[in-house]
Amino acid sequence: MIEFKNVVKSFGQKTVLNKVSFKIERGQIVFILGISGTGKSVMLKNIVGLLTPDAGEIWVDGVDAAKLSEESYGPIRKKCGMVFQQPALFDSMTVFENIAFGLRKHFQLPESEIKSRVLKALSLVNLDDIGERFPSNISYGMQKRVSLARTIIIEPEILLFDEPTTGLDPITTNAINSLIQDLSRRLKTTSLVVSHDMNCALAIADRIIVLDRGMIVEDGTVESVRNSKVPLVKDFLAEV
Repeated sequence: MIEFKNVVKSFGQKTVLNKVSFKIERGQIVFILGISGTGKSVMLKNIVGLLTPDAGEIWVDGVDAAKLSEESYGPIRKKCGMVFQQPALFDSMTVFENIAFGLRKHFQLPESEIKSRVLKALSLVNLDDIGERFPSNISYGMQKRVSLARTIIIEPEILLFDEPTTGLDPITTNAINSLIQDLSRRLKTTSLVVSHDMNCALAIADRIIVLDRGMIVEDGTVESVRNSKVPLVKDFLAEV
């Protein structure tokens, strides 16, 4: 579903992705781990065309996205749903209006269909009956789930998560992780989760990729990563 081939991305003199190559199969949940500044979020932004690589290829569902112009990137973006670190909800809109925003902007649907899909999305993230409330009247953890509902309502084939549990308490973190796993399985999406939380990765990942200084230093199943001899991976595991 996603393949990087020798992808290079630099900002000035700093190379944040250095000939990165990997494949993600359709339906997999893959965690990208690494300390801050190792290029994890840059990787996601290259997939959806917010950034473009300096060299290499990025294949998304059979299309080399790295060669697409901004005008022709639309079909790739429609396949992808991205959940950012911050909920980034519109304060002046209700939860219902926030979730419906993308549907109204990009699709010509009757209001009855929009209502049905919003209620379904709220149900999927276990937030029934809060549609008329405003973001300021719900907890930060609930705001995170609303942003997830807003993402899945357009029925993406690929879910991209940028540090989805940052700033959350352990109980809410576990709830978000369970949601990511449950939604990925139920909606049959391919999920790529950028994180620095090894505990989360060990709990729900099919595969874990570890980045260090712009290069992949570990790539394998949960079991193989648990037995890794790579110093950075061992440091992550020591924190679990």
